[in-house]
Amino acid sequence: MNTKQHTIGVLGGMGTYATIHLFRQYAEIFPAKKEWERPRIIIDNRCTMPSRVLAATTGEQKEQLIGEMSDSIGNLIKSGCDRILLGCNTAHLFLPEIFAGLPEAEGMIVNMIETCVEGLAKDGVDEVFLLASEGTTDSGIYQKACGRRGIRCRVLPGEDYVLLRECIEAVKTNAYSDHVGRIFSELIHRGGACVLGCTELPVLYQKYAKPGEAMTVYDPVSMALMSIKVEYQDE
Repeated sequence: MNTKQHTIGVLGGMGTYATIHLFRQYAEIFPAKKEWERPRIIIDNRCTMPSRVLAATTGEQKEQLIGEMSDSIGNLIKSGCDRILLGCNTAHLFLPEIFAGLPEAEGMIVNMIETCVEGLAKDGVDEVFLLASEGTTDSGIYQKACGRRGIRCRVLPGEDYVLLRECIEAVKTNAYSDHVGRIFSELIHRGGACVLGCTELPVLYQKYAKPGEAMTVYDPVSMALMSIKVEYQDE
């Protein structure tokens, strides 16, 4: 695999520790004896953008968010990126508006939600439990993608959003506790196969998963990175 001709772009900062974890996953998914054997990666850690959840649920600063996302994606394209990841599940809700103003991005964005659901279908999963922010969950973006493939997608009830938000904020602020660990463990064990539909959640899973624990977890970030690797290998 000659990865020198490829460049992966990441629109990150949503949040920063999730982006750091994404970068570590990139290093593991593209193992190399020599650094130059990996594809180049350019990360825009644009942590100054407005809240994706508020933009999705209330419309707060939505136009500003779309403008800033479009600006970063455009800059990644100008820098030579041929595949681009969004380091936030909720951010995928705004892709139609972004593509309308930046049509050249449509063939370059790797949609981690679609990639994840394709992976579920290939594994023969017929029911999955989604853990995701209220913006992602209430939008129905995963539920619709699963439904198109005959997969039942169960979600967290609205009254428990506050519990998941506490877990997500622990990662965003790098402030962990046994209390957060207990909450996360209880949430993740509510179903069988579980989709970690917020980019902070794989960080928590790595931190709190028990060795030898028998459960099936799907991480859309790692699945998207793996899909890029497979695509590069097939060339």
